[in-house]
Amino acid sequence: MIIVGGEALVDLVPDPSTMDGELGPLLPRLGGGPYNVAVALGRLDVPTGFVSRLSTDQFGDALLDRLVTAGVHVGGVQRGAEPTTLAVVGLAADGSARYSFHTEGTADRLVTDPGPLDSRATALALGTLSLVLEPGASVYEQLMRREAGRGLFVSLDPNIRAGLIPDAEVYRARFRSWLPHVTLLKLSVEDAAWLAGGDPAAAVADWLTAGPAAVVLTSGGEGLTVHTAEGLTLHAAATAVDVVDTIGAGDTVHAAILGWLSQQGALSRQALLALTGQQWTQALEFAGRAAALTCSRAGAEPPYAAELQVRQ
Repeated sequence: MIIVGGEALVDLVPDPSTMDGELGPLLPRLGGGPYNVAVALGRLDVPTGFVSRLSTDQFGDALLDRLVTAGVHVGGVQRGAEPTTLAVVGLAADGSARYSFHTEGTADRLVTDPGPLDSRATALALGTLSLVLEPGASVYEQLMRREAGRGLFVSLDPNIRAGLIPDAEVYRARFRSWLPHVTLLKLSVEDAAWLAGGDPAAAVADWLTAGPAAVVLTSGGEGLTVHTAEGLTLHAAATAVDVVDTIGAGDTVHAAILGWLSQQGALSRQALLALTGQQWTQALEFAGRAAALTCSRAGAEPPYAAELQVRQ
């Protein structure tokens, strides 16, 4: 079982029928980076659990219902009366998204230590706002360190939201402190550049030396690249698609790679290092196809296993 920890929120997305230049209505869409990863894994028929804290408001109820519908185990979900986090989404002409967040006093940032994870857990996936906003960030960091210490595969997608990070250098130092506990680091080239403070090429090598067995970089329409601690570098082209928006695309990549690794029995550092170039190419191409399907529809709507002809 893959345990995903982190925030669940509601994206307020522009109505696609709104004319260019008009300020039209905003439509609620369930989301949040870790939440999207959990839903995507569930839809890929990968045994998945979610650790978070959801509001008892109507958005929180809808978020929980969607997890259950996707087949995600929700025993690790806490509930609270505080409101659900909101993200206002702006879409560019190419479908790329920018976000502004309303996070003060919201339920997900008040998560408490869930204690020992399900005994069936083989991997822990973390990232995005949950590792930025306190006091929850320290809870997830503690969970990461503890579970890595007992040998669990840890996957991290920082998914940088710079507007919520008050001190970039403090966060970059904190990020580097996580790397010895991370097995797989997945991030966009933009996030890599931000974390590196410039050209990420040298930083990726340093990050691999610090701990991860592999770093997967996403480049939108330019595809995906993996760098491994064994010195392997491979690129897979993006799958062509008519883009509606890119919301949840990176989260789908994260989930699809984890799902592929789970299917191959490769959720360990040793197994990750043993993957051949052909296997990595298959993993990247699978993730690219999954992300393309997400981009082909509005909001974070990751594909089901049947759409990718995959069975776990």
